[in-house]
Amino acid sequence: MRVLVVEDDRDLAESLAWGLKAEGYVVDVADNGVDGLWKARETSPDVIILDVMLPGMDGYRVCRTLREQDLWMPILMLTAMDEDLDHAEGLDSGADDYLAKPFSYPVLLAHLRSLTRRRLGAWPAVLTAAGLALDPASRTVTRGGRGLDLTTREISVLEHLMRCKGRAVAKSELLEHCWDVNFEGGPSVVEVHVHRLRRKIETPGGAPVIETVRGEGYLIREDGQ
Repeated sequence: MRVLVVEDDRDLAESLAWGLKAEGYVVDVADNGVDGLWKARETSPDVIILDVMLPGMDGYRVCRTLREQDLWMPILMLTAMDEDLDHAEGLDSGADDYLAKPFSYPVLLAHLRSLTRRRLGAWPAVLTAAGLALDPASRTVTRGGRGLDLTTREISVLEHLMRCKGRAVAKSELLEHCWDVNFEGGPSVVEVHVHRLRRKIETPGGAPVIETVRGEGYLIREDGQ
């Protein structure tokens, strides 16, 4: 999942980016409204964390501009002003949710999970495919009840493939969703991570969990297919 954090408080932005990356999110950061609007257009994040009080362009205007341009990724607005009118203005400008500062990090994560579930539809709390179970909240993967030792990046790749099961996912799409905008590597890094994933999640002699579809990408089939 790709998250864009638009926050001019450097310490808070760095703290959020560090924590979210540790949770397996791909994180881009902007410290003003103008750059935040540009990055939202260019990176198409799965969710935006958007501060209200920003230099250059405030969060309300950023949000309204995105909606006017038919960009409907979920937006969580952060505000230091715990007033009903401020919350109402945020929602009226097109935000999906808001959180008043100061906030606890677990609460922020819960809001993000709620927003991404809403965008992706009625997804189950635990993703399942090919005998695997992936819990996005705890970032754990099991097979037959046994925990698998995967890196955060491997979990991100596997999660995206499981959310797209039944459809071939291109390497470029995996790069877009599982690596941040500053990553300068190419598709070969995806091949390396998929190779490592296969070694960890597949059983010798068993049917492949992740299939290679020539010219299209990687596929995890719907259960039973």
